[in-house]
Amino acid sequence: MQSLSRRISRGLPVGHVGRIFTVLALLSVVASQPIAGQSFTVKDLGTLPHGSFSVARGINNQGQIVGDSETSGLSRPHAFLFEHQVMADLGLLPGAGFSAATGINKRGQIAGYSGATALFEFAVLIDDDVMLKLPPRTGAGDNNNQALAINDHAQVVGVSGAHAFLFENGAVIDLGTLGGTSSRANAINDHGQTVGESATASGDTHAFLFDDGVMVDLGTLPGGNFSSATGINKHGQIVGVANTASGNKHAFLFEDGVMKDLGTLPGGTSSRANAINDHGQVVGSSSTANSSSHAFLFDDGVMIDLGTLPGGDLSEALGINNRGQVVGDSSSATSSFSHATLWTPAH
Repeated sequence: MQSLSRRISRGLPVGHVGRIFTVLALLSVVASQPIAGQSFTVKDLGTLPHGSFSVARGINNQGQIVGDSETSGLSRPHAFLFEHQVMADLGLLPGAGFSAATGINKRGQIAGYSGATALFEFAVLIDDDVMLKLPPRTGAGDNNNQALAINDHAQVVGVSGAHAFLFENGAVIDLGTLGGTSSRANAINDHGQTVGESATASGDTHAFLFDDGVMVDLGTLPGGNFSSATGINKHGQIVGVANTASGNKHAFLFEDGVMKDLGTLPGGTSSRANAINDHGQVVGSSSTANSSSHAFLFDDGVMIDLGTLPGGDLSEALGINNRGQVVGDSSSATSSFSHATLWTPAH
């Protein structure tokens, strides 16, 4: 599946957050556009000042959006919070060169990471405009520390020194592995159930569910040897990506002990699910008949193409809230770089 080649997927700053509020004139570059045949509109959220690219990674039920954006002509991104039509720069940790925001809960607490290089980065929690550096897992050191999700109880999960971790009550808990050497936690629900991926004793990578202190292997699609869980809702429904017997990667939904292949958009060969809300609506991206890649919504057994910003050919959906609002990024006719994007259902 073709991915957005111009997106920088790493980043997130830590430290005292000085928000630089900028009313985005860039929002007027591409107005909200209806999706043909669907009751959605798609909006370009723009970038931080003087930036060329941005990506939205998470949205809470209040409609607050987080992600990262280039700023001031620099190739390294800064984390942002978008609310009330304003994109605010969340800053960096002292001495850091980049930052990214990966998730936001109902209290407005934000998870992410920030660092000087991709090898030296710190998981962060942003609360009341203060960016707090989370301690690394014991023995992990300063490399490969990322907070990737947060729930409404301020439990944070991610990866620290190649192991999945849970941060709660001021402590970092190593979630271990499925017998291999590495793991990564990608999402957590309000029950504290955590999902992600882990190396197995055989060297394969499998999706896992961590619940009540136990990491459970969720297996793969029939004939496959790879899977990764990326989202979980309050009902314990899990989504992610796994390869099939043909070798192509497909989005999956795991429920009632069964991993279901969600297929692809018409004519596509690969797909990936990135998030699921409490209504069971799934979002992600899929290849299309013309070898492009488009954001999708999977609802009531149907995969819907969410399209792109006007004139674009690539998009992906990374988050969805319980109101059905979807965030991600998309290319467009007016920019050679992808921009943070909001898809809103019409009610």
